[in-house]
Amino acid sequence: MIGGISPNAIADNEGPQINIFFDDRSFEYGGTTGINPLLILDLEDENGINLSSTSIGHDITATLDDKNGNQIVLNSYYSPAVDELGKGTVEFQFRDLDPGVHKIYIKAWDILNNSSEAVSEFVVNENEEGSITQVINYPNPFSSNTNFAFEHDLNNTNLDIMIDIYSMSGRLIKTINEQRFSAGRRINDINWDGRDDFGNKLANGLYIYKINLSSTEFNLQRESDFHKLVILN
Repeated sequence: MIGGISPNAIADNEGPQINIFFDDRSFEYGGTTGINPLLILDLEDENGINLSSTSIGHDITATLDDKNGNQIVLNSYYSPAVDELGKGTVEFQFRDLDPGVHKIYIKAWDILNNSSEAVSEFVVNENEEGSITQVINYPNPFSSNTNFAFEHDLNNTNLDIMIDIYSMSGRLIKTINEQRFSAGRRINDINWDGRDDFGNKLANGLYIYKINLSSTEFNLQRESDFHKLVILN
């Protein structure tokens, strides 16, 4: 007779950790993509990710927009991390998505039959090229420092970034110049101390700004619309 209970049984009731990105890992919920976005999933579970095709219904799956619609099985797109047990990445290329807002629903299982679900939202830009989108500065209003953030379509190149800040009367009061290598679509952290080109602290009030990008490698330029910021000392 064989029986009994192991005192060393694994106590695990949680499914894998799921992180969802598009195109690169700078993506944030609600971000912008082109019509052919690359889905990137980072998965992690200390007991391992279930990839067995014999476990019916226990696949890594993605469902676009309709949560109860057709599922895409992603098991074959999974690559385990080197020397990191229980970690891996899925990369799946979408093609010709309709412009507009989309949701992606992800489900994954560990080898102990625990599942997890995650959801993200993204916006497919009909005019994939020539865009600077999701432009913000934070905090806004601010007193001493603010950061500019935006998304663009000039991936994997060195960028010349110029942010021009104007008074409401249209007078140019500050130009911020930076050079960055941008691996992905999003830049988050161009800082400004609220001073003009002469180092003087600007007065309280409403100002407008515009962002310009250029890539000498691709011989391309991009320009944003005007956006508003508020200084409150």
